[in-house]
Amino acid sequence: MDAIVKMLEKHQPFFEKISRNIYLQAIKDGFLGCMPIVLTSSIFLLIATLPGVVGITLPQPLIDWCNKLYNFTMGVMGIMVAGTTAKNFTASMNRRMPAGKVLNDGSTMVAAQCSMLLLAVTQFTTKFNGSELSVFDCTSMGTRGLFSAYIAAFITVWVYKFCVSRNLTIKLPKEVPGAIAQNFRDIIPFGGAVIICGIIDVVVRNLMGVPFSELLIKLLSPLFTAAETYPGLILIQAATAFFWFIGVHGPSIVQPGIDPIRLANQTENLQVLLAGGHPAHSLTFNMSLVGEFGGTGATFIVPLLLILFMKSKQLKAVGKASIVPVAFAVNEPLLFGAPMILNPYMLIPFVAAGCVNVSVAKFFIDNVGMNGFSFVVPWATPAPIGIFITTNFQLIALVFVAIIILLDAIIYLPFLKAYDKLLCDQEAERAAELGLESDGAASTPAPVIEPTAAAADSEPAADSKPVADQPEPAANASAKKDVDGLKVLVLCAGAGTSAMLANAIKEGAAQTGENIASSAGAYGQHTAIMDQYDVIVLAPQVRSYYNDMKADTDRLGIKLLAPRGKEYIDLTRDPAGAIKWLRENLD
Repeated sequence: MDAIVKMLEKHQPFFEKISRNIYLQAIKDGFLGCMPIVLTSSIFLLIATLPGVVGITLPQPLIDWCNKLYNFTMGVMGIMVAGTTAKNFTASMNRRMPAGKVLNDGSTMVAAQCSMLLLAVTQFTTKFNGSELSVFDCTSMGTRGLFSAYIAAFITVWVYKFCVSRNLTIKLPKEVPGAIAQNFRDIIPFGGAVIICGIIDVVVRNLMGVPFSELLIKLLSPLFTAAETYPGLILIQAATAFFWFIGVHGPSIVQPGIDPIRLANQTENLQVLLAGGHPAHSLTFNMSLVGEFGGTGATFIVPLLLILFMKSKQLKAVGKASIVPVAFAVNEPLLFGAPMILNPYMLIPFVAAGCVNVSVAKFFIDNVGMNGFSFVVPWATPAPIGIFITTNFQLIALVFVAIIILLDAIIYLPFLKAYDKLLCDQEAERAAELGLESDGAASTPAPVIEPTAAAADSEPAADSKPVADQPEPAANASAKKDVDGLKVLVLCAGAGTSAMLANAIKEGAAQTGENIASSAGAYGQHTAIMDQYDVIVLAPQVRSYYNDMKADTDRLGIKLLAPRGKEYIDLTRDPAGAIKWLRENLD
């Protein structure tokens, strides 16, 4: 087992490089920017459909109104994703632009949306009441057009980069106001991006007889089919857990490639459900509730196992501290506190539990009559509740939840017991060294197995100094001030883990009487607000973005901190210690 972990550590930099790929980052961050569309549109659908489950008949005008809100939000998801993906890709590209040359992210956003419409939407004429009307086929404006959205976003930003880097712009006299001059500078790259996508549209339609979005679906249909088989679901889940195990945020690597498939399947499931049929797609957006039951690694039951069956005081303490966060899919206290990450005892159950869960889910959908997931619920919804809701409140879903909880407990318990024995021996040895009594559990805290230098303790910078100790450029001089009066932004992948530290800082500030404001956010959605803060803290799960982030914080004179895995979790539990840590790293 140790040999496997060492092998994973050896290749961890390669996996981190994949997670930092600017295309994957743009897709992930662009999709996250549109999550309010997904969640809000689902609320309207729940209002329109769920009362009927309990025999309540809503007025038809109200149902039509809710459906209209859904169609004009989720129905244009593809257009919106084109814009947000282009905006985030522009931010990454601007870090690589020559000095003094910047791409206008507002212009690239609009250009990408126009280009996406050219690639995905068909226009035709029809007669209505004796008059000819020009009609848009809206089928690919939503989730069906996500691939077109990504292609349009990338083409657009590259065209802008080409034009701006070579000064292919319309220049106006310096007396012209900057906002007006910027609009003229964007004409050539805007037109270039739209024309290129328009040419692609003409070529594909003439050669293949379908719009670009349909071409992609046709070409990728074998992938769609393969991904929804037992091996496909297992591979997706295993890859997500595997990357997290080696300290790289797995969903950031795996999900961007399958999000269009998952959303399209979930939309189709919903249509079938509303038509009175059986939603049969298993690879859907909320399948993560099953594969990541309580968080990556399917850790929902683990804190309870630690509390009830472990003897090590360390594991019991981790169980008590993590049981509430894990219930809401925030399992970093468990991942870094136990730890699960790069712990050789945990590799097999961490990967296997989620794979077993998705396999059982597919069996229930295909053979037992459980509905495939149709509604979208927020990622932090407790998994048993989320599964019950998104299967349209089927009682069989509760049976399914009970079965996977039992299976996950069976999978984890032997490995936890083996790890518990190791910690108990270490704790007893530690107690003996200190001349203390030991009752088989720890009399003093045992050393915690830290993630190795290749994972959460790895430093993104080139030297071997801790991140907080690295010399700061002159631009950061303004951040080196007394801790009082600071504004702190904590970033993680989904604003869950970051909220834990942000809340600890708020509590610590209240305890110490210092004037510190802290906020939590998701990496990728910070670019518009980061200049409002004095300090930015990266949670361990987004630590691999340190170098990209450093370029932005240095430019803005912001202090950047990136605590290690266990150090981060310790700070979330110690409000006064979080303030002390800030002071030490700013002095």
